[in-house]
Amino acid sequence: MEESFKLLEDRVRRAAERLKQLQADSQALRSELAAARSRAEEAERRLGKTAGHAGREGDGKLEPLAQEVRQLRREREEIRARISRLLELLESVQ
Repeated sequence: MEESFKLLEDRVRRAAERLKQLQADSQALRSELAAARSRAEEAERRLGKTAGHAGREGDGKLEPLAQEVRQLRREREEIRARISRLLELLESVQ
């Protein structure tokens, strides 16, 4: 009986530690997502400004900005997927 309680305590302790780690990971990913969103918004804002001046010299600047926006959007989606998986895992633990 004593051994069963020790095993249970050990499992609960490990689950609690894992939960803390997942919560920390989730918070870190949320911060990354916020930063990625901010960078994407800034890139979109710069792209919008550049698009207005794209007539003469802006054509060379427009494509790199468009690529940056696409990259930031992919990064944002990847972070969203990671957060979603972590949240699903957290919900299954609770």
